[in-house]
Amino acid sequence: MSACFGIDTATIVRLAAGDPEDSFETCVRKLPALVERDDAEVFASNQVVGEAYIVLQHHYGVSKTDARAALAADSGCSLLDRLITDDNRRAELTTLTLDRKMASLRQVRRL
Repeated sequence: MSACFGIDTATIVRLAAGDPEDSFETCVRKLPALVERDDAEVFASNQVVGEAYIVLQHHYGVSKTDARAALAADSGCSLLDRLITDDNRRAELTTLTLDRKMASLRQVRRL
């Protein structure tokens, strides 16, 4: 069975922003080596992705659109709406919303 690791906000921010360069290079070098050498899987929790989204905007001046693109979210509803529905789905819950865009997601129902 392969090892599983969860990365923290600082790691995902370094990967998305490329700054500071030495930390970025460490991540780019060590994470793939971990995956290849140990057959490991690396995950970022929804909380980490949400925090990184805010950090990229607040501390790095990245636009919402660019922050969302860096964290691999599709267009449509907000990234945080997607994280909320994903958490609910994992808990086998249907998300109730008043938001039309959010209601287009899987396992979401508009009130």
